Parts: sequence; C-alpha cells; structure tokens
Amino acid sequence: MKIKNTRKNIGIVGDGGWGTTLAVILAKKGCNVTLWGAFPDYIKILKTKKVNTKFLPGIRIPDEVEITSSLDDAINRKDIVVLAAPSQYMRPILTRLAAYKTSDKIFVSVTKGIENKSLKRMSEIIREILGEALISVLSGPTIAREVAQDIPTTIVASSQDIAIAKEIQSVFMTDRFRVYTNSDIVGVELGGSLKNTIAIAAGISDALGFGTNAKAALLTRGLVEMARLGVAMGAKKETFYGLSGLGDLATTCISLYSRNRRFGEEIGKGKTLKEALKETEMVVEGVATTESAHELANKNKIEMPITEQIYKVLYEDKDPKKAVHDLMTRSPKKEGVY
Repeated sequence: MKIKNTRKNIGIVGDGGWGTTLAVILAKKGCNVTLWGAFPDYIKILKTKKVNTKFLPGIRIPDEVEITSSLDDAINRKDIVVLAAPSQYMRPILTRLAAYKTSDKIFVSVTKGIENKSLKRMSEIIREILGEALISVLSGPTIAREVAQDIPTTIVASSQDIAIAKEIQSVFMTDRFRVYTNSDIVGVELGGSLKNTIAIAAGISDALGFGTNAKAALLTRGLVEMARLGVAMGAKKETFYGLSGLGDLATTCISLYSRNRRFGEEIGKGKTLKEALKETEMVVEGVATTESAHELANKNKIEMPITEQIYKVLYEDKDPKKAVHDLMTRSPKKEGVY
C-alpha cells in the first residue's frame, strides 16, 4: 500500500537516539524537520558530521534536517512538536515552551517514563504546563536503530481525540513504519513506561545465567503487573496486550540494543546503581520509572512483586539472587490477571 506523503513542518525536541531516528524517517518522507538539542557544542558536531555518534552511530542524518540548539527554530512555525526528551527533564523543557504560542500545534510525546514525585505521565505534564494543548502519544516496540535502518516496525498513536491520533498516524506512517491508533492514552503511556522495569529484571536474569523459562516468566507475570496497575489508574486492560504493552515489553526484554535490559545485566553482574549508570551516556528510563511505579503501586494498593523486588535491588542494595529467591518462594497463588 502506498502511504500518503503528508508534508508537515515538524520540530523535534530532543536529539537522543529516538528523536534523531524520527527526524531521519520524517525527512525521508518529505517533511520539513528541525532537530533540537540542549547542548550547543554537541549540536555543532551533529551539524558537521551529520551523524549522531553518541546516540545513533552509523546512521546519517539527511541534509534536509535542520539541526539547532535554538528553541525558537524548533517551535516557531511548526505544525507538530515531537517531545523526545528524557522523562525527568520534560518538565523544565515544557516550562520553557510555555512562553511560545502553542495552541495551534500538536504535541507528540515519544518519551516512555513517569515523573518522580508527581507520579505524572508525560501527557499529564504537558496538559499541566501548556493548558489546552493538542496532545498525542506515539509508543510501541521501537528499537531506534532498527527503525532508522528501515526494518519493518509497528507503533501506536494515541490521543483522547481520535482525530488527532489519526492525523499523527497519517504524518508518521510509511511503508516500513506502520502506525495504529488507540484512544487509551493512559494505557499506552503506562505500557511504554512500566515495561522498562521488567526489562531491567530481564537483564538481571540474563546476567545470572537463567534461561528461557525465567525470561518467559518475567514477561508474562510482568505483563500482569503492568495491566493490574494500569486498570487501577483508568487504563483499558486490552491495551496492555497490544503493541504499547506486550509488544514493547517483549522487544525491550529481548533486544541486545535495549538499554534497560543491558543496564539490568550490569546490575546482575554485581554493580551498584551508580556504577551501572556510568556504563552508558544514554538515559535509562527504567531506573526512574521503577521508583515511580513502586510509589504508584503503594498508592493504589496494587500488588507488583517483580517491580517491588527491582526497586529493592536498585534503591535498597538488595542482592539480586536474594530478590529471585523471594519472588520464587512467595505464598502459592492461582494464575489470574486480577
């Protein structure tokens, strides 16, 4: 099927691997794309090399992409603003964006995280700071390098206004990047965020030398935890069995490129939280999300045993082997989602 080449003026706020990947595929589709980064010195490198050597090495950024450290260039005269900054930096960036006229733009969050302390999803922070903004979320099983290499990928565009979701579907969809729509923005955001904690657990499992049985248990029981909390927060159970839930969970727990799984491996090898974080320049969203998920589980009185144990491993220095033992020796249960 030939996908309509919808020409749009798009600003991407965040020059990490995913923001850069979206700039690449949108520019190839014919959109006018501006990629913004917070650090002027690194932006100069991107402009010169046309390769994001730190976050997406080996992938050339098309010459048509405007690369800038000026928010004015990234926001003004844009139809769509893609928010690709890490979750814990989203609030200060949005606070800066509040100075611009934003009512005529669609804001697309592609960030998978939950803010610490406030326990808010990214769309909630956008709404809090920008008011009656047009909001969509784009989430799903998307290893950035694979998308940039035109490997077939599927994803979900979500919005409370289905017309907005359909517009984002039209803008982003290509013959190698298939976009579905979903009106359950709560479920889509929570699925993309909570799976990172389970991916850390999967990395720990790999480092400890456990096999396929253990990985399957983490994926299936982890999905139960995600859905259980999501439904308590107003999401639809079915969303967690789709691309932004099960799909993203499987990808993040299995892929060798998954930073959350790799981080979990370092923890499983005996490194502390600080030591493991030093191994990568990329933000490991699952670290902050684990803290937020732990608080949300307590707040909503939801049982999330895997999340609880990963929280204790990361923030209370619990031995991962002891965490596995405690998970496996919990009181007998019947299998059921709720």
